[in-house]
Parts: sequence; structure tokens; C-alpha cells
Amino acid sequence: MHSDSFDPATERQAVDPDAPQSPSRREFLETTGATVAASTVASFATPAMAQPTDAAAPRTTISVSVNGVRHEIEVEDRWTLAELLRDGIGLTGTKIGCDRGECGACTVLMNGAPVYSCGQLAVWADGAEVRTVEGLARNGELSPLQQAFVVNNAPQCGFCTPGQLMSATALLEATPSPTADQARAALVGNLCRCSNYNAIVEAVVAAGGGGVA
Repeated sequence: MHSDSFDPATERQAVDPDAPQSPSRREFLETTGATVAASTVASFATPAMAQPTDAAAPRTTISVSVNGVRHEIEVEDRWTLAELLRDGIGLTGTKIGCDRGECGACTVLMNGAPVYSCGQLAVWADGAEVRTVEGLARNGELSPLQQAFVVNNAPQCGFCTPGQLMSATALLEATPSPTADQARAALVGNLCRCSNYNAIVEAVVAAGGGGVA
């Protein structure tokens, strides 16, 4: 009698009774899920974790102002600005995404200009004024831009949001009432893995008093 259904596992057992059974869908997902989780944790290890401090590494003492606070700090010459901010000063709002100057998650303002902090050596910041996302709020109150991000649902996972806020802050300081096109141009170097670009642009325009883009 011919059957319209075909079960590969049953068919294989009929040919070779000793052949191992295929894993169930649940077993497959549990196995692959654990593998992906482990690789994700490894890929997001900070540079400081991946590269332990070397006592013999060349060091330089720099003076840098971060969010209005002056820091005299000794850094290894190989440290990036992102490492200095996160591991040297403890400002973890600046995120490290790609760690190769492509995604924009680590964007901060250095002397008023947005820069990828993962692509800047810490020693290059000697004498500079640096602003991070922690410096946007005042007296416990969010900045108008941060409030606009909340109202317009601009953050999704939030990992890339600090970099977007810093790029947008630079835009608003140079152009207080930007158009949607100007907002898009300013944020072209900030990727959003959640693809929430329209809401981000709307938030930037609204923060400038332009309403919905």
C-alpha cells in the first residue's frame, strides 16, 4: 500500500536499523542556541579583557576632560579612547560594537566633533574635551534630544543608541532645527541593527523643534 507521507528517519531505520536517529527539532535548537550564545559572549568581550594589561607596555600620562571633569591618567599607548572611557574611567555608556570604526556605536564628541572612539588612540585625546552619553543629562533631567528619542520610540535594543545620540547632539549644536535630510546625513555613520531609522530621524527633527519628519 502506497503512503503519501515520507519520514526520512523511519525510512533510514528501515534500511539500517542500527543507524542513529536524527535529533529532534528541540534538541537541534537547544544545541545550536547554546553554541550561538557562547560565541556571542566571546565576540562582545571588551578589548581590555581580550588584551590583559602589560606591565612592560609603553605608557603615557595624559590629561583629558570628560564631560567637564579633568582626568590625569596613565594609559598604555595601545589603548583606544573607548577603552580609556570604559575601563579607565568607568563610563560604560559608550558601547563597543564592531571595534573597527564601522558601526558608530562608540561615537563620542571630541572637541565638539563626533568620532569613533574605538578608532582613536587614548593618547590622541591628550588635552582634548570629550563628551559621552553620560554627559547629556543635566541635574537628573534628560536632554531634549534624549526625551525626543523616548517619545518617538527611537531606541529599540538600545545598544547603538548612545552613539546615535552623540552624533545627533553634534548636529543639533551646529544646526538647531535640522531637516530630515540633514538628520539622515548626520547619522549616516551610525548603524541601527534593529533598523529603526525612521523613528530615529523623527526624534532628531522633533528635538530641533521641527515636529515629525
